[in-house]
Amino acid sequence: MPEQRKEETVPKEEVEELKERETENLPDMVKEKLPPHAQEIYLKAHDNALEQYRDPSERRGGTSESLEQVAHKVAWAAVKKEYRKDLETGQWVKKEEY
Repeated sequence: MPEQRKEETVPKEEVEELKERETENLPDMVKEKLPPHAQEIYLKAHDNALEQYRDPSERRGGTSESLEQVAHKVAWAAVKKEYRKDLETGQWVKKEEY
């Protein structure tokens, strides 16, 4: 079993620095793969997760994953509620469009 490291609640100032703020600040992988509306969903979910999971005791995996890893997982989950990847084109499309 992997050793769990002790992690304290992330200070609010650090959380503010991690927030993406604008879609143009998103990781290239997100900007290249997702349409603009899906990018907005990702951004909002990511930033909300940074706030919600600052305290490791609030995370499902505790300290096994960093705050940033958890925020990215939450953001992708939020996108996948409204979008899906078209297997033929590889493009992300709104679920009602297929």
